[in-house]
Amino acid sequence: MKLIFEKSYEGRGNQIFPESDVEVVLPESPLRAKKSHLPEISENEIGRHYTALAKRAYGVSSGFYPLGSCTMKHNPKVSEKVASNPKFVNIHPLQPIETTEGCREVLKRTEEYLCEITGMDAMTFQPAAGAHGEFTGMLLIKAYHEKKGHHNRTEIIVPDSAHGTNPASSVMAGFEIVNIKSDENGMVDLKELKEHLSEKTAGLMLTNPNTVGLFDNNILKITEMVHDVGGLCYYDGANLNAVMGVVRPGDVGFDVTHLNIHKTFSTPHGGGGPGSGPCGCKEFLKPFLPGIRETDHGYTTEIDTIGNVTGYYGNFLVVVKALAYLLTIGSEGVPMAAKNAVLNANYMMYKLKDIYDVAYDRTCMHEFVLTLEKLKEETGVSALDMSKMLLDYGMHPPTMYFPNIVHEALMIEPTETESKEVLDDAILIFRKIYEDAVANPDKTHEAPNSTPVGRLDEVQAARKPVLRYEFKS
Repeated sequence: MKLIFEKSYEGRGNQIFPESDVEVVLPESPLRAKKSHLPEISENEIGRHYTALAKRAYGVSSGFYPLGSCTMKHNPKVSEKVASNPKFVNIHPLQPIETTEGCREVLKRTEEYLCEITGMDAMTFQPAAGAHGEFTGMLLIKAYHEKKGHHNRTEIIVPDSAHGTNPASSVMAGFEIVNIKSDENGMVDLKELKEHLSEKTAGLMLTNPNTVGLFDNNILKITEMVHDVGGLCYYDGANLNAVMGVVRPGDVGFDVTHLNIHKTFSTPHGGGGPGSGPCGCKEFLKPFLPGIRETDHGYTTEIDTIGNVTGYYGNFLVVVKALAYLLTIGSEGVPMAAKNAVLNANYMMYKLKDIYDVAYDRTCMHEFVLTLEKLKEETGVSALDMSKMLLDYGMHPPTMYFPNIVHEALMIEPTETESKEVLDDAILIFRKIYEDAVANPDKTHEAPNSTPVGRLDEVQAARKPVLRYEFKS
């Protein structure tokens, strides 16, 4: 498919705007030295070009999208409709406060609902993504210890089953990382945790359910051990979709959390659109939250605040969608969504584990991980090959090669919004590609065969990527 610049012909185009009847004289300084490279193309060809691109894009509205850890679930269109209301879209944070009462009510009610779901006491919507929420949480922990004079607390414990952004967020906040391994059951190794807890421990970052889709049976013991040495407990809420309305992080010992409401609470995940990673905390950390506080007498800024982490109130329309979603499904719908996510994952895992090797063969939460390590040893067929084969069946592949603690991993998350019929079709496809891989392993290296672009040279693409179009002049 040609780039739009390759379809451009000098002088071609369309006249949309009339000639200006006002003379505009610009100073020389901001003017371009040469004409900008804008494609010259007719309206008809513009429409065809972007329609063709849209047909190549695959999203959750195209078909089954079991991308583990990312929760690519259907989001109700009513949430999009509510968020497109001009009275929300055209609001400005610098308007007179008396003209923003409705929007402030959205923020207030959403905070109340999310605090109820998480067991937290306060929340900020400033963080613009999940990792941004993690970073904010780490800054809260840092500010707390500095306020207490705990300058020796420089270490954050991060299990190897955590999300990859956890250590990055900790380092950005100025902490040192202490990585601990999982035990044979995919849980935090309590013996190793005890060995690394000390007066240097500032806190623990824990993803629960973790990245192999398991809820840690020792969660209460883990948070107790960290608190006993004076550390704080951070809950990575990226996988809250599996436990929302069932288990509250605040009830099992966590002091601070973030939520990916751009995947758990009704905003489409991925595609480069706006995200939101609100950060919630217990009462004793509330003074450190970013932003301003609304009081009975107006607004005030906390003395101990970590300062703003983004402008104003964060991605407000994402919060609007989250509130619309919560009001639509209600208090009974929140745990029902979580339970259906767990049911779908376990159903699919059970239907596949007679031929696939499951990394941890026990009841999972919202996702499960297959390991193709044995298959690769016996046939040479890798997780990458299997993912490419799925493309020929019109299915988006699951997450592959993650988490790192599982070799040749395929991480599958069906989500609660998929029907049994969809899951049954997907199960048949997974079984078919496995049988094909065993019967004719060499053939798998040629996949995909039905996509617009075949197997790419991924090493060359990584080392020498072509990221821009070179114009002739």
